[in-house]
Amino acid sequence: MITVLTPGARTLVQDLGRDGQYAIGLPPSGALDQYSHRCANLLAGNQETAATLEITMLGPELRFTEPALVAVTGGEADVHLDGLPAPCWRTLFVEAGQVLRIGALRTGCHAYLAVRGGIATEPFLGSRSTYQSSAIGGHEGRPLAAGDTLPIGDAIGDFLPGEGSSVDPLLRPALGGQQRLRLVEGLCRHRFTDKSVREFFASTFTVSAESDRTGRRLLGPALRFVDREAPFGAGDNPSNVVDLGYPVGSVQVPNGEEAICLLRDAVTGGGYATIGTVVSADLDVLAQLKAPDTVRFVPVSIDQAVAARRERRDRLNHVRRGLRLLSLY
Repeated sequence: MITVLTPGARTLVQDLGRDGQYAIGLPPSGALDQYSHRCANLLAGNQETAATLEITMLGPELRFTEPALVAVTGGEADVHLDGLPAPCWRTLFVEAGQVLRIGALRTGCHAYLAVRGGIATEPFLGSRSTYQSSAIGGHEGRPLAAGDTLPIGDAIGDFLPGEGSSVDPLLRPALGGQQRLRLVEGLCRHRFTDKSVREFFASTFTVSAESDRTGRRLLGPALRFVDREAPFGAGDNPSNVVDLGYPVGSVQVPNGEEAICLLRDAVTGGGYATIGTVVSADLDVLAQLKAPDTVRFVPVSIDQAVAARRERRDRLNHVRRGLRLLSLY
């Protein structure tokens, strides 16, 4: 059992997400940085589907009532165990009664704390992920609060990393700062003028402080739409279309004024034109952006997007193999 002494800025229970519910309008939720989430679970000796704690900007202070293996990944933060510094991206042993404190993030926007066995809150539709807008999943559908207690489960993996095991720094993500996001142009690309599309890919966007788990708001040039007569079912605003689905990572530009990259808590569809979708391999990078980080978009093909996804899968395989080898010694 884990007792929350202080909750941090916003700490949520998240796993890989509640996939397959778009038909009822329910987004997947889940860890925004899925790579860091998976790495945290691997370091703790868990199944990668196990629930972790997603930390935003400032972490919690937790007391453990039983011994545990833990790991903190994602954004770099000051981690202390009973007041003594402890490293991120490394397997740590916590004794019963000890207090783990995770401070403010120096890089990125989110960190992930995995505990061997996983956080065993009650699943909802097959997932423990928190969807705060509907108050479902996680711990009572909300961020953690002081005094909450969290059960530890049995979602252990097929190997056990030894204390001190770590992920090769070359396999850790570079977070924040200036990033490039690969984007596949979408079905509504024709709604934007060619000049606006060229300007979109040539411009640098700054992340707005109003960003959240729904999406990253990006400040940049205004985009213009092709003149047209609104079809039946679409609104009069030039950015409106007849309703369409919004995949995670899609980029809409309401009124042409502000690009919004939709994340895992975003609505599943609506009536704004989307210029394209950030490739799945770059969604972890997108999720770790915060104000005033900057991004540029790079157009890629479907084949290039699939290749990027394969490269990301290969990186995870390197992490798995490395930790499995360490578990043998």
